[in-house]
Amino acid sequence: MIKHKFFQNKKIWIVPVMELIIGCILIVLLLNYVSRNDMRNKKEKANANAMTYSERIAEDINSGITITNCMKQIIISEDGRCDKFSKIAQNLMDDSIQSIQLAPNGIVTEIYPERGNEAGKINLLSDRSRGAYVHYGKKHDVIVFQGPFGLKQGGKGIAVRNPVYIARNGKKEFWGFTIAIIRVPDIFSNSMKALENFGYQCRLLKTTAPWSRKYVDVYHSEENLTQPVSNQFTIAGNTWKLQVMPEKGWGNKRMLLFLLCGGSIVLLLLIGLTVAVMVLEERRKYLRVLTEMDSLTRIYNRNGFDRKIDQLIADRADMHFVIAELDIDNFKSINDMYGHAAGDQALKSLVADLQKHFPKNAVIARNGGDEFCLLLPNQTCESIHDKFKEFTRSEKKFYHKGEVHSFTISLGYAQYPQQAKNYDVLMHCADAALYEVKLRGKQGCAAYKDGFRQIRKQLGFGFMDVSKNLLGAFLIYKADPDDDELLFANHEMLHLCGCKDMDEFFAYTKQKFCNLINKQEQTEVEESIWKQINANGGQENDYVKFSLVRKDGTQVTVFDHGRIVENIYYGRVFYVLLLNEKQIHLHYDKKSECHI
Repeated sequence: MIKHKFFQNKKIWIVPVMELIIGCILIVLLLNYVSRNDMRNKKEKANANAMTYSERIAEDINSGITITNCMKQIIISEDGRCDKFSKIAQNLMDDSIQSIQLAPNGIVTEIYPERGNEAGKINLLSDRSRGAYVHYGKKHDVIVFQGPFGLKQGGKGIAVRNPVYIARNGKKEFWGFTIAIIRVPDIFSNSMKALENFGYQCRLLKTTAPWSRKYVDVYHSEENLTQPVSNQFTIAGNTWKLQVMPEKGWGNKRMLLFLLCGGSIVLLLLIGLTVAVMVLEERRKYLRVLTEMDSLTRIYNRNGFDRKIDQLIADRADMHFVIAELDIDNFKSINDMYGHAAGDQALKSLVADLQKHFPKNAVIARNGGDEFCLLLPNQTCESIHDKFKEFTRSEKKFYHKGEVHSFTISLGYAQYPQQAKNYDVLMHCADAALYEVKLRGKQGCAAYKDGFRQIRKQLGFGFMDVSKNLLGAFLIYKADPDDDELLFANHEMLHLCGCKDMDEFFAYTKQKFCNLINKQEQTEVEESIWKQINANGGQENDYVKFSLVRKDGTQVTVFDHGRIVENIYYGRVFYVLLLNEKQIHLHYDKKSECHI
């Protein structure tokens, strides 16, 4: 009987011991899994942040390159001269730029601001520390970075040197360099501070030269980084590397200790571990959603869009579809006039219109800023054209302080696989078509054609930039004697008519060119215009003088110089430049007096 009781007690101990052994094994396995899973999630998040902020840092640094490109375009357009260097450089300066320089034939002759930077006027080609870089840039016609190096004014800087070649007599001749000295880390300080505010230590490195594999520190957090994740990106031939790691390291000792203590009760341990695994799994999925969704509009971002297309092509390589790129015309003006909150409202409104107008199987994504991507399965450029045309012409609006404001969009699209069998090439085609719409006056759509040039980054300005800086009032209206609908007016035209914006201008003119002309003169002026135009088969310019009626009823005498142009959407239109007679006499009289 005693023996039996002992045996029974022995069985009782065996079960708890077995449970303890199994529990310990489960705890060890679980702790190892949780540790690895947590580290993997942290590294996925760190990788996503490294990729995101690498792009932002590249954009920050490219702002310095943009300055040299602006100066380069001016020098090329003026055949090697830059008569207003100081004024232009002053407009391009910001807090992260130490100086802007010109170096014709490799010799620095112009520096802005000159004060404190006089020592920079040197012959770069023969300089011991700079010669190798500038010779490389000259030989390969590429932008070269040099630095970081100490600045006499304090801090560190990186020199961005952009070689300039001018076409003369059918040959490219070396002119020299446009140079910007950017302050580091000032130029990308916002990106670095954002990473540190998110709890990361970071380090930014770059190759010492385009031909070198050796890296040099550009920025470094106070603490040393242990096993950081790294993302490489290239700017103008230099390889940059952004390394990040959590400030508190990859491990989470508190969580492991908590799980270890909870393991003393096997049942609660199993339940707790199950919940923990589920939470960690959901967290991993949530992090994946964050990397693929746009937080403002709640649609896919570019990463999510790319993944959907890759999946679509992998599942059905033989299918056809259309990809479109679109953006809001003059979106910067909306932000400047009404604030970024209004700009966000415009973006959300556009997304709602996209979701309402296109089928449910359409994939919509925000490419960044005010640019969006659209994928339409089982469509062709021909089948979707009318839908795109209807969408771009329909009214788009947002609300600001209780008032409704309208905006327009431009859209370009291309078809897979007819126009490109590679996804990246297809996106470039859609982007080229979008930019073609921009060049032709915005608010419209266009399918990609072989004749379109992909020059978005090289051009640097568009129709709106040119028109708003013309030396006079400029407008466009239909070249039809029976329908002289106004289509566009630049800022000078609005100012001349006493209007604050295009809506007000269209309202008071009823969007008719003839309503700008004094009623007593309308018939005579219009007959004169068409008589001149028709004098040589409709190819002549017109020159007329009339009294322009302003919004407040006052009148001003203007000279009208018009020309007929063919437009892809509106057919024949008039491009008209109006000059104020009073201003012409005022300025020419002054010049005549000075000459005498």
